[in-house]
Amino acid sequence: MQAQAVTQRRTPGGAGRPRPEGPGPELGRAIAYLAHYKKDAFFAYLFLFISTGAMLMVPQLTQSIIDAVTNGYIAQQVAKIPATFLPTALQKLGWTAEQFDRYQNSAVQLMITAGLLILLFAVIRGLFAYAQTYMSERVSQSVAFDFRNDLFAKIQRLSFSYHDKNQTGQLMVRATDDVEKVRLFIGQGLLQATQAVVLLTSTLIILFFTNVKLTLVIMPLLPVVLAIFMVFSTSVRPLFTEVQVRLSRLNTILQENLAGIKVIKAFVREPEQQGRFDVAADDLKNQQIKVARIFSFLFPVIFMLVSLGQAAIFYFGGRQIIQGTLTLGEWQKFTMYLMYIFFPLGQLGFIISQMSQASASAKRVFEILDARSDVVDLPNAENLPEIQGTVEFRGVTFRYVGEGEPALKDVGFSVEPGQTVALLGATGSGKSTIINLIPRFYDATAGAVLIDGHDVREVCLDSLRSQIGIVLQDTTLFSGTIRDNIAFGRPNAGLEEIIAVAKGASAHDFITSFPQGYDTPVGERGTSLSGGQKQRLAIARALLMDPRILILDDSTSSVDTVTEYEIQQTLTNLMKGRTSFVIAQRISTVRNADLILVLEKGQIVASGKHDDLLENSPIYAEIYNSQLVEDAQAVTETAETIAWDGKEKQS
Repeated sequence: MQAQAVTQRRTPGGAGRPRPEGPGPELGRAIAYLAHYKKDAFFAYLFLFISTGAMLMVPQLTQSIIDAVTNGYIAQQVAKIPATFLPTALQKLGWTAEQFDRYQNSAVQLMITAGLLILLFAVIRGLFAYAQTYMSERVSQSVAFDFRNDLFAKIQRLSFSYHDKNQTGQLMVRATDDVEKVRLFIGQGLLQATQAVVLLTSTLIILFFTNVKLTLVIMPLLPVVLAIFMVFSTSVRPLFTEVQVRLSRLNTILQENLAGIKVIKAFVREPEQQGRFDVAADDLKNQQIKVARIFSFLFPVIFMLVSLGQAAIFYFGGRQIIQGTLTLGEWQKFTMYLMYIFFPLGQLGFIISQMSQASASAKRVFEILDARSDVVDLPNAENLPEIQGTVEFRGVTFRYVGEGEPALKDVGFSVEPGQTVALLGATGSGKSTIINLIPRFYDATAGAVLIDGHDVREVCLDSLRSQIGIVLQDTTLFSGTIRDNIAFGRPNAGLEEIIAVAKGASAHDFITSFPQGYDTPVGERGTSLSGGQKQRLAIARALLMDPRILILDDSTSSVDTVTEYEIQQTLTNLMKGRTSFVIAQRISTVRNADLILVLEKGQIVASGKHDDLLENSPIYAEIYNSQLVEDAQAVTETAETIAWDGKEKQS
């Protein structure tokens, strides 16, 4: 499917907003997210311009105060001169009689007025700076919200093959730390960059009108500083990218250790895992120190250039004061405006740092957002109608990405509605691959998988998977209550329905043994439950969907023989009328199957019913005799025990 110029994104409210997908630098695409919040962004930048304008007024008012003081003092001294010499003195000063009168009598009023205006502009600057900071934070948090939602939605939709190639820890860093770095630049760095440009440009214009000669003194420094920042920006971005890569590596180790803490403790591998973490942490530290080393060189160089500019201004400005071509007020105004040039130049270092980090992080974020899923709805895909349960594999070959040998080779079989199919074979024989192709977790490399005659690649994924119930060997439960986990596929299911499927999965008794019953929290990943309890909840979760196709991936492997027998007796009834695929290593799960498929190295080497295969298939007979006879005997004994217990209870 060709990528669309604009894709729709879902928000909690259900509304869709366009997500920019156009070409250009990744950071520019990230900034384009501001278009979702035009009003808030407009006010943030408007308040920025107002607060910057108020700041630019202060040096002019400061000149007015200093000139009022100096001129008032000079006027007081001139007033002491005899009246006959007064015109000559005023001519020497370049004053008119009106100016002399104003300087003499209105200096204090001018000082007070200018002081009050400075106070007013300070208040204006403070209020609008606060409003600008609030609005920019609001916008940046909103953009981060969009990014996280887009990333989560994308990760949810990416096919299994993508997750096979990418580690969980890396995806977590991109959805958290990388998004935060982009947010900081949009909320702070971008505004600071705008303020720096506005302040620098406005100040240079004012300084040219104030004193051209002094302004030309500092002009040669600006291109030098900008060139240094450009070179720095180009060289530092790959370093920040490497920082994020090493942070992902560290996070992956941490995530794996937290998920597998029981295994680590059971095998006493804490020292080895600590060593792995130390190496990853040391790599991250060294890379961050490398970045810090460059910054440690950059800022002293910039401050040295700024100091050279100040020294030049002091020298040439002092000469103009001595020559009488520059007043003290003009000098003070010029030096204050000069800080408005040097301050943005110093800010550029932090801006470049944030921009480089954000650019590297934005690239990593868009790598996920732009990732192509191998399994997607075709443009003309239609909803799969309510199915009867016919499943056909027609010459299916499948190869996992990056692997040479195919996992399945020209596999073909057909299953009628309501039949039970058992899959047997050694590890890696292709059993799990078959059940992964039915709900289209992967697409067949060649051939086709059909349900009721519909190629699964030509129907909408949601309509396909909503009619298939799956119980995987590795049971996954989510934080919440037992009731929430059973109703995961049907959140609106009533308690009666939940209890019914829990009884069907032999889970009701242990659930009601808990003080909170169905409202019992299961803990993270179901840590408060045993393996058998988790598996029974998973079976109940699948049965609540009332699927026409049921997939059981060795779903009774973690329960004892008595519980397994009880579940199997229930499943035998529940699988009636459903097309069921069962992966198992126990004869109790396959002896009554309508079709048994024996796989070896991705191929079906035998198929049929239990009695026929036992008689005609040496491979099946070997599996039966070597792996399943003991289990068959155990199940027989279990059935006899349960029957005997039942008779005793009745008596």
